[in-house]
Amino acid sequence: MTIKTLGTAALIVASTAVAHADDWTAYTYSSVSTTSAVKGMNRIVERVAAETEGDLTIDLHLGKTLQIASADITQAVGDGIIDMAADYFFSGSVPIARVLNLPMLIENDEEWNKAYAAMEPTLIEAFGDQGVVLLGGYRYPEQTIFTTFEITSLGDLEGHKIRVTSPEQGAFIEEFGGAPITLSGSEVPTSLERGVIEGVLTASAGGAKNWHEFLPYNYRFAVNYGNSMIIANADSFAALSEDTQATLRSIVAEEGPKTTEEFLADEEAQKASQSEAGMTLVEAAGGEVDMAAEKLAPFWESWAEKNGPEYVEALATVRAAVGK
Repeated sequence: MTIKTLGTAALIVASTAVAHADDWTAYTYSSVSTTSAVKGMNRIVERVAAETEGDLTIDLHLGKTLQIASADITQAVGDGIIDMAADYFFSGSVPIARVLNLPMLIENDEEWNKAYAAMEPTLIEAFGDQGVVLLGGYRYPEQTIFTTFEITSLGDLEGHKIRVTSPEQGAFIEEFGGAPITLSGSEVPTSLERGVIEGVLTASAGGAKNWHEFLPYNYRFAVNYGNSMIIANADSFAALSEDTQATLRSIVAEEGPKTTEEFLADEEAQKASQSEAGMTLVEAAGGEVDMAAEKLAPFWESWAEKNGPEYVEALATVRAAVGK
């Protein structure tokens, strides 16, 4: 074999190795490395590199380190700007997924698991339409009401300005006489200080973890749940070997629920910590959950009808799953 032939063979081997190994860019909306969300994504990155023996490596970027708006993450994955992401703000790109976030529709962990399982085929198809593979996800604890004013019932919301993260949460606040306001997370502290808002819907292990010093009251009323989707670009995923695809899916399937569990554990820890620091935690008043669910049921129906037959079907699927 000549030197030229040897060189050509070496190039072929090298190019084959490069083609076989994939180096992905991933992004998460969360900018704080100590959150359960980022810790979970880091575990996925580390396990993928180890369990594929380097055939797939993933470079994870935290929120605000790339020029991608939170609301555009799913689109950025679909467009191939990034290969993978954890997206909490996917509802603009895949609005049918918001059925899982309707206020008072899902009231506890058991109902969430049933509703998500029933909706999963619809979600896979809807994300697929965006050029995205839905790999899995995780859920935050219930979104409760944190305020600057004393609150012991839903009636106390009347006349107050509350920050929400979705139109559906806004409908809940309006139902009880409050004024919903949409702000980015970075605007919340100064808005609370200036009185632009007087409260937020969030979790103790979520926004309240950073904003608790501005929020002396927490009404432990579960308005709804928020969740994040772990997604990949369809072309990038298709380019992986079948073994690597299976490994990635398996790892996400394990780490997504683990992240949820860590959030739930952190919720209890944060509640205790916030209470010790002086926050007043008040449990939901008797009968208010049933009352609120009854008041919000017409909104679920109008929301679905306004958006079209697919949404009506999605709502029916979830209601059947949770028995409502």
